[in-house]
Amino acid sequence: MMDDFAYSLHRDMPGAPLARPDHRASLLVVADRIDADDLTPLTDGAGLRLLGVVPLADAPARLDAQAHCDMILLYCPIPSPLLERLLVQVETHAIQNGISVIIVAGQETVDLAYACQRNPYSHLLCDPDGPDLAAAIVTAADMRPLSGLVHAPERDHATLQQLSEEVGRLARTIDALTRRARATSPSMAASPNSGQHMADRNSHFTGMPALTPIGAPTPPSITAGDVRDLLRARRIRADFLPGDLFADPAWDMLLDLLAARLEQERVSVSSLCIAAAVPPTTALRWIRTLTDKGLVERQDDPQDGRRIFIGLAQHTAEALLRWFESSRRLLGN
Repeated sequence: MMDDFAYSLHRDMPGAPLARPDHRASLLVVADRIDADDLTPLTDGAGLRLLGVVPLADAPARLDAQAHCDMILLYCPIPSPLLERLLVQVETHAIQNGISVIIVAGQETVDLAYACQRNPYSHLLCDPDGPDLAAAIVTAADMRPLSGLVHAPERDHATLQQLSEEVGRLARTIDALTRRARATSPSMAASPNSGQHMADRNSHFTGMPALTPIGAPTPPSITAGDVRDLLRARRIRADFLPGDLFADPAWDMLLDLLAARLEQERVSVSSLCIAAAVPPTTALRWIRTLTDKGLVERQDDPQDGRRIFIGLAQHTAEALLRWFESSRRLLGN
């Protein structure tokens, strides 16, 4: 077993070997090419004790030997052969030991990370900026599960998400003020893609045809093209007015899923993040919210267990179609 205690010397007892234990919550970081010094401001700000940074290849053995930790921060932006097994091990370890987990994925790994996510206290980020990562660490530290207590994960997650969004907004405001005050600000080594949207990048994703028809037949008067036209109309607002005034990721995702349903195509998590037109970590939070509320559903890929699709729940699809018909009548179309 590996001892995880960290000690600080009593400065008022010169020459004495006595030390006091550090009782702060502990954080183990699993990452390649990240220096512990780069994470110190984050961990200190969140009141956490950093146990160390472990390369992904060494993480399975470290998790087996680790006596105790309160949180795990796993960076996995690049696909690798061992990643799926490591994600499953981290999630299983967290469930068995009551540990909060933050998974930082990239565009190429977010689908796999989402498919492996099982712990209600896991937080999935995708290419987060500095404020998003800081908010996730702070809220995960505050809301981590307590061993031996009965929890209501749905309620806890709703509270955590609300807190995370508030902390994130505050952190982004402070970050913006700091940048204005200084002309430049150093970027975080662990967060190279500050504030980017997945839709800003080149993507070769195309919808996957459904193996079986999705849902009941729909009225022929509503087509996927109609829904896509509405989405395009929403997008061009940014050509005339500031785009951040109209961010509505939940609605954009529901419309994208409706169009896909009408086209009999399935939508991956990464594709839905693109459709949201917001930073991917924000999109992931909304996907989880929509899933928790029963508006969308996780759908297993029967051909690949490492992929999860997102689809509209039947009642959501019916409600959207009714809305579409009602709005058309109001507009006289």
